[in-house]
Amino acid sequence: MTRPATPTIHKPRTHWLPKLVLAPSFLVAMLFIYGLMIWNGYLSVSASRLLPNYEFVGLAQYELLFESERWMVALKNLWVFSALFIGFGMAIGLFLAILLDQKIRAEGFLRTVYLYPMAISFIVTGTAWKWILNPGLGIENLMQQWGFENFTFGWLVDPDYAIYCVVIAGVWQSAGFVMALFLAGLRGIDDSIIKAAQVDGATLPRIYWRIIVPSLRPVFFSTLMVLAHLAIKSFDLVMALTAGGPGYASDVPATFMYAMSFTRGQIGLGAASATVMLATVAAIVVPYLYSELRARR
Repeated sequence: MTRPATPTIHKPRTHWLPKLVLAPSFLVAMLFIYGLMIWNGYLSVSASRLLPNYEFVGLAQYELLFESERWMVALKNLWVFSALFIGFGMAIGLFLAILLDQKIRAEGFLRTVYLYPMAISFIVTGTAWKWILNPGLGIENLMQQWGFENFTFGWLVDPDYAIYCVVIAGVWQSAGFVMALFLAGLRGIDDSIIKAAQVDGATLPRIYWRIIVPSLRPVFFSTLMVLAHLAIKSFDLVMALTAGGPGYASDVPATFMYAMSFTRGQIGLGAASATVMLATVAAIVVPYLYSELRARR
């Protein structure tokens, strides 16, 4: 006796539904991110000034850009800020991570305190440190009220030291985030390595210096990429803290681009500076992404 054929159950074809739902967001992202990047790149080789002018002028805007004294000051400030911001941020973050890795009391409370600055925006950080470093309101005024009448701390209004005020505020905000990255890396190291080294007579500082810290190379690399990216995009922190002043002494490429494009009526020059910034970010991010993809393979 033959068995009746089992009816075929056709599942609804819904594999296209996720693509349909994501398509509008994907198209909008392509238009407003990559499309505007291409438009900005074309403006940088055009004769645009107060309004877009699509007359092609080649590299004239880039020549004018690198002849600008203000742009050279902005580049110098970027290198100073990036070096100190990354260096001190990583050093302080690593020190705090090693401190918390010792299973000290109130670790959860201290971790929260160190991480708290990262929970606020650069605008809030810049505004707070602008009050703290203001000679008439902050540290200088406080010390003089305590009786130290000859104490002065006028970095915020000194053209030679204003950029270092930006470094102080940036390191204060980023050190907790760096600490969290290094602490995660430290907690991933097997305790048996430390115990074996202690059995061989190695001291704890030597264990960290010779064994543990070198094993954190991937964390160092990732942290370096993140901090370098933040340093290049440090527009909001500089604007809130110094607004590029005194004069343009604390300008960085991001504030230069804003000033040229929106206050000086030099759209082509601002677009050229933005393109240089984009190329710098790509030079940092692309090798990182390539190394990550290569490691996964």
